[in-house]
Amino acid sequence: MPKLDLSQINLPIVEILPEVVQKIKEEQNLILNAEAGAGKSTIIPIALLEILQNEKQKIIMLEPRRLAAKSIAQRMAQLIGEEVGKTIGYRIRFETRISDQTKIEVVTEGILNKMMDSDPELKDVALIIFDEFHERSIHADVALALARYTQQNSRPDLKLLIMSATLDQALLAKALNAKVVASKGRQFPVNIDYAGNLDQRLLAELTAEQVKKALKDDEGDILVFLPGQGEILAVQDLLRKSKAKAEIYPLYGQLAWHKQWAAIQPHPQGKRKIVLATSIAETSLTIEGIKVVIDTGLKKNSIFDPNTALNSLKTQSISQDEATQRAGRAGRLAPGKCYRMWTKEDQNIKPSHRLAEILFADLANLKLDLAARNIHQSNRLFWLTPPPLDKLIYAENLLIQLEALNEDKSITEIGKQMHQLPCHPRLAHMLVKSTENLSLAIDLASLLEEKDPLYKKAGADISERIQLLRTLRKEKRLGRNFQKIEKIAQSYRSLFKIEEENQEIDPYAIGFLLAMAYPDRIASAKRGNNAQFQLSNGSIAAIGHKDELADESWLTVANMDARGGMGKIFLAAPLNPKDLMPLVKNKRNVTWDFDEDEFAVSQDLSIGNITLKREELEDEPSLEDKRAAIIKAIQLHYDEILNADDEFLNYIEELKEQKEDSEYANFNLAYLGITAEKWLPEGIENEVDIVKSLQKISLTSILKELLRD
Repeated sequence: MPKLDLSQINLPIVEILPEVVQKIKEEQNLILNAEAGAGKSTIIPIALLEILQNEKQKIIMLEPRRLAAKSIAQRMAQLIGEEVGKTIGYRIRFETRISDQTKIEVVTEGILNKMMDSDPELKDVALIIFDEFHERSIHADVALALARYTQQNSRPDLKLLIMSATLDQALLAKALNAKVVASKGRQFPVNIDYAGNLDQRLLAELTAEQVKKALKDDEGDILVFLPGQGEILAVQDLLRKSKAKAEIYPLYGQLAWHKQWAAIQPHPQGKRKIVLATSIAETSLTIEGIKVVIDTGLKKNSIFDPNTALNSLKTQSISQDEATQRAGRAGRLAPGKCYRMWTKEDQNIKPSHRLAEILFADLANLKLDLAARNIHQSNRLFWLTPPPLDKLIYAENLLIQLEALNEDKSITEIGKQMHQLPCHPRLAHMLVKSTENLSLAIDLASLLEEKDPLYKKAGADISERIQLLRTLRKEKRLGRNFQKIEKIAQSYRSLFKIEEENQEIDPYAIGFLLAMAYPDRIASAKRGNNAQFQLSNGSIAAIGHKDELADESWLTVANMDARGGMGKIFLAAPLNPKDLMPLVKNKRNVTWDFDEDEFAVSQDLSIGNITLKREELEDEPSLEDKRAAIIKAIQLHYDEILNADDEFLNYIEELKEQKEDSEYANFNLAYLGITAEKWLPEGIENEVDIVKSLQKISLTSILKELLRD
């Protein structure tokens, strides 16, 4: 087994290696708190090779990001004088470098979940290392929950090591009943300079000025933290126009791998570097030469709202632990400096730790993972932060609509097939259901997984993108954006064992395939409202008046967001009404008119909430029908039906103040609306005045009861 020559390694983590190895041998679970620069990500896994008891056993280390996974694997391989793929290997989405000799696999977090699908007991895994766990990605939380479930139910010998620089270690140690080992990390001091308030409207200009000041006043390469790709490109443009005397490197997740790699390496001619990065550069990566950090204090999060079924990208302030991580980048190799573009007073009122992603993410994948393991109640698992109830309910309902779950929440045969695919359940359903047009579905899924290659250069019709992909592929002249899409498509074709197709496409075929992924976003043009559409999930969305799709009667919407209560459509495809027939439901429907407090029964031809034809019936609804109708009305019109009194509003604020990084942040009136089925009193459907009875309900008491559960 390869061993490190510790005499050649001058990193703080070396001092505690004997303690870490001994504790791992003795304990089921261990927490390692090591500051940035300690060397934990590269040294610890190799040192722990000695705990492996036979030639089949191995260590799995989870990394939040692909760039970190590949670079850490390469660095570890260098340390033991080998090529990647021998003792040290990695697995990331659509790329694997391992062999029969591999004893340490560095994987991105979603990969471990898929490994557990094929081997729930992880028979040959001795240890799972959760690196940079403080980032609190949903993949890490789910992986820890499933690994802990395996450990408690079938593999008591499975070891778990959680490593972090700024983790709330007391909380995790108590939850896991784990020992803690600590290591000092940052080898050099970092001088913090608070540069004052940042006007976000002038973000690019103010950041560029701060970079130019640092170029003049400080030595060494500069790392700038910006919220997203758009801001990075804007600052890059300003610096290039000002002829800044340094080489400029962007660094963000959508960037091509070779450009990401170039950003973290020393300049080949030794020139001074400016690296403009998102949060991707916060942890794991050592960017050679950095002595100055400029931190805008901002990041972008994708926030999922189950009430609108939409994701929205929001720019938010970072927490204190994130600010600490970022500043530490300047002290890895020498004394450094960090310019924070906010005040010291602002720093003191920032939340101490970042919010766990599980609080604001789409939970459809999580729910499908649990169903595949016959875990029907998420509270059976270990959660540092429990998944929010409203988002779990939304995920269940979506998976039932996608034919992945039965009404009793058990997984279907279609759901089992979907679970084997490395994509969101929406796209998985489309791929599973499109056997007669699989090649087109693969092109469509691949395009939807990447950034729009024609963003702002074309209308909303996704068919244009697919046709251009096929034309460029046939002519072998794919540009960078389309190359990334084609790489994913190649992987899917290999998985399904089919060849590429490049013939002309039917836009209406695209619309029908999209309907398999987005049955809740089938859209019918609203009469008298040019470019507005009624979606099958009940919401309204608009498209640009000049867009070619504005005149279509039917669309399927693939990409949209909510603005001012109305969705804005970015990507869609036209639908032929004849193709909709398999999706039309003829069902008896009971609705509750809460204004009149009356129930109506009808026979409806409908697609989701779009009613094509309605015939009123004289039937008397059952008590069960009435209850279901009340629940649906509350879910759609909670703000009109429920009584959010001062006691309730004050209680919500108290909860948020008690614990800023908990599920309490999700509690509001909309939360109670979507969870109505869980708390609606028995017998409410028998009340003489249902609205009045609902208004009397103490929402504060309901919330307290949900918390106890």
